[in-house]
Amino acid sequence: MSVTVRVPAKVNVQLAVGAARPDGYHDLANVFLAVGLYDEVRVTAADELRVTCEGPDAAQVPLDRTNLAARAAEALAARYGRSAGVHIHIAKDIPVAGGMAGGSADGAGALLACDALWGTGASREELLDICAELGSDVPFSLVGGAALGTGRGEKLTSLDVGGTFHWVFAMADRGLSTPAVFREFDRLVEGTDVPEPVASQDLLGALAKGDPDALAAAVSNDLQPAALSLFPALAGTLAAGRAAGALAALVSGSGPTTAFLARDPQSAAKVAAALSASGTCRTVRTASGPAPGATVLGG
Repeated sequence: MSVTVRVPAKVNVQLAVGAARPDGYHDLANVFLAVGLYDEVRVTAADELRVTCEGPDAAQVPLDRTNLAARAAEALAARYGRSAGVHIHIAKDIPVAGGMAGGSADGAGALLACDALWGTGASREELLDICAELGSDVPFSLVGGAALGTGRGEKLTSLDVGGTFHWVFAMADRGLSTPAVFREFDRLVEGTDVPEPVASQDLLGALAKGDPDALAAAVSNDLQPAALSLFPALAGTLAAGRAAGALAALVSGSGPTTAFLARDPQSAAKVAAALSASGTCRTVRTASGPAPGATVLGG
């Protein structure tokens, strides 16, 4: 038997970052929106754990036990005292190392797929607990929709969204390390008072109303200066998207993918075409959100 799970990418419409904690993490106010770019994770019973991958950027995906999908299978197996013998195959369409939670999506997808394959009957709370152990973005990949993440991003509160938001994503020609971006953030704010991260009420209201203009006025990313410091060419991509009529332009999460909010599908297509012609990015994708979280497709 095998089970396949589809799991979405995300964009951070707000990422407020606090000062480094003693454990090295940062408190966050992280407003996630799932968008319709998906990986599909198929798990099949096997004698031993192995991971394979296909799709764009598949060569950059680790196939050993550092892969979050493999770690998810091992974590669930350990909790239920069983073998983690599965073949995990990832059909990848979410950009790799792009700030869109592709690795986290695969972890959540593998966890849900193994739960279904093995019939463990784990509760939603148990699955979310394992997700939080795997990484800060993994719980949201399971839940999808829109949510505010606090703590280091793993404590989720679901948010109302009153409409569909249209996005264009420009992928860079290389990745950025999330830990490196946080280290650069710490360097840039050294010696300053870093405020406690708080969700913007204007932004939450814009999501609830489904108002793209209000959302455009409220989006923010405290990691953007750090990402631009490490990857200055991203500034040219952001400028190209704004010049093409994007309502808002920002680095997605820790980058280097850049995200552009458009008013409607036609505007998104125009922005995408201009970015493709600009020479400032490797590839361009359009997607809308909110999108559902990890979903079992079949088994």
